[in-house]
Amino acid sequence: MADSASLLFNPRTYDPEHFDPETRRLLRATVDWFEARGKRRLIEDYRSRAWLGDFLDFAAREGLFATFLTPASAAGKDDQRWDTARIAALNEIFGFYGLDYWYAWQVTILGLGPVWQSDNAEARARAAELLAQGEVFAFGLSEKIHGADIYSTDMLLTPDGEGGFRASGSKYYIGNGNAAGLVSVFGRRTDVEGPDGYVFFAADSRHEAYRLVKNVVDSSKYVSEFHLADYPVAPADILHTGRAAFDAALNTVNVGKFNLCTASIGICEHAMYEAVTHASNRILYGRPVTAFPHVRRELTDAYVRLVGMKLFSDRAVDYFRSAGPDDRRYLLFNPMTKMKVTTEGEKVIDLMWDVIAAKGFEKDNYFAQAAIEIRGLPKLEGTVHVNLALILKFMRNHLLNPVDHPAVPTRLDAADDAFLFQQGPARGLGSVRFHDWRTAFDAYAEVPNVARFREQADALCTFVETAAPDEEQSRDLDLLLAVGQLFALVVHGQLILEQARLTGLDEELLDELFAVLVRDFSTHAVELHGKDSATEDQQSWALGAVRRPVVDAARSARIWERVEALSGAYEMGQ
Repeated sequence: MADSASLLFNPRTYDPEHFDPETRRLLRATVDWFEARGKRRLIEDYRSRAWLGDFLDFAAREGLFATFLTPASAAGKDDQRWDTARIAALNEIFGFYGLDYWYAWQVTILGLGPVWQSDNAEARARAAELLAQGEVFAFGLSEKIHGADIYSTDMLLTPDGEGGFRASGSKYYIGNGNAAGLVSVFGRRTDVEGPDGYVFFAADSRHEAYRLVKNVVDSSKYVSEFHLADYPVAPADILHTGRAAFDAALNTVNVGKFNLCTASIGICEHAMYEAVTHASNRILYGRPVTAFPHVRRELTDAYVRLVGMKLFSDRAVDYFRSAGPDDRRYLLFNPMTKMKVTTEGEKVIDLMWDVIAAKGFEKDNYFAQAAIEIRGLPKLEGTVHVNLALILKFMRNHLLNPVDHPAVPTRLDAADDAFLFQQGPARGLGSVRFHDWRTAFDAYAEVPNVARFREQADALCTFVETAAPDEEQSRDLDLLLAVGQLFALVVHGQLILEQARLTGLDEELLDELFAVLVRDFSTHAVELHGKDSATEDQQSWALGAVRRPVVDAARSARIWERVEALSGAYEMGQ
C-alpha cells in the first residue's frame, strides 16, 4: 500500500527511475535548480514580475527544451524525442515551482506545433537549430478583436509576386512574443477567399517589421501583443496553406492543451504541503486546527481529489502515446484533462484555502501565488465551456456503443510520439469509438463507493437513451453543459480506475475518492433538475440519480492519517 507522500511529487525524494538516464538527469537537474534558487527568490521573482532570463539560461545550458521538444524526425542527438510521458513529468515540476516557468515552456510547445506538422524541411531544420541554441517559441493565433476565432483572422498576407507575401496585422495574447526566435503566425491571403486562403508562417520577433506592443498581463509571463507591418514572408517561411493551416491550428491545441492538467497537479502538490503543515501546527482553542472534523474532511477531500487528478492524467498519457489513425480516443481524454483536471485543481486549492484562511494571503508562502495561478489553467487553450461542449460530442458513442480495442498498456517507454504531428484533418469526432467503460468499473465492483457511482453511471446511460435533449434543447448550451458535467464524471472515474488497476492503488483510498465523485454526480444532477428548459422526465431522472456515498468512519479516519502525514514532509528552503 502506497503512503500518502509517495503518491505526490516531493523534491526531497524524487527519483524518476522509470525514465531513461538522460531524462532522469534533466528532470532531477531542473528540480535541483529550483531548490538551489530557494523559496525567497522564487517568490520575489514572481512578485516583481521579473523576466525568466536565468531560468531560460539554465534550460539552454542543459539542452532541456531541445531534448524534450525535438521530435525524432528532426533530432540531432539520440535522446531527443517528443515523449508525452516525460513532458508531463516536466509540466508537473514547473507547476510545482511556478506557473510562469511552465508558461514559457507551454507556449514554446504551441509555437512548435505548426512547425513539426509542416512538410517544410527548411523551417523544421531552423526550428531544431533554434531549440539547440536555447531559443523559445510563440504561437501567433488569437487576436484582440476575434480572440481564437480563426475564421475571422485579420492577419492579412498580400502576394509579393515572387512566391511569398507581405504580412500585416496584429496578434494578441501571444506568450513569449517578446523573445521568440520563431513565432508561428496564422493569417489569410488577400487574394483567395474561404479556407483555401489560410496560411501558417514563421516570423522572427527580432525582425524590424515585427513590433512588440506590450505585455497584456501584469506578470512574469510575457503575454504579448505584437504587430506586423509589411513583414516579408518568404517561401521558406510558409508552414501550411489552405485547410492544412486550419487543421494545424486545431491539432496544435490538441497537443498543447494536455499540458495544463499536469501543471495544475504540480501547483496543488506544493500548496498541499504548505497547507497541511500549517494546519497541523496551528493551535486554535487549545488544540490543532486539524482536530476539527470539518477541517479533516476538507483536507481529506482535497487530497483524494488530487490523487484522482494524478491517476486520470497519468492514464491519459497512455492513450496519447498509443494513438493512431484507427485509435483517436485521445480526442476525448484530451479536453477531459484540460477541463476536468484543471477545475478539480481549483476545488483542491479552495478546500485547502478554507482551512488555512488568512495564511493563504501571506506573501512569504507559495500558496498565495498558487491560489491565483490555479484560476488560469481552466481558462487557457479553450474555456471550460468550450471543452465541455467538445466532450459532449463523444457521449453517445462512449456510453452506448463500445467496440473492441487492443488493451493500452502503461507507456513510459522511450519512444517518439510521432502521430501527434500527423493527426490529419480536425474533424469526424462523432465517429470516434471507445472500448467498454464498464470493464474498469467491473474490476472494482466490490468497492462500495465505486459500486454506488456505477449506479449513477448506468443511470446516465438510461438518460441518454430515454430522456436526452431533443433538437430544441440541443440549442440550449446551458442545459447541455450540465449534462456534460455528468458525462465527464463517468470518463474521469473510468480512467482513474484503469490507472488504479495498473499501479495497484489500494482500494481503501479508491473508496474514499469515489465517495467524493458520488457527491459530485449528485450535485450536477440537482443542477440539471433546476435548469429552465429541463423537461418533467429529465427533472424526474435527475432526482432519481442522486445518491448518498457509502459512509465508513474508520476508512475515512485511516485516509486522514495519510493526509496528516504530509505535515512537514516537504518545505522549500529559503
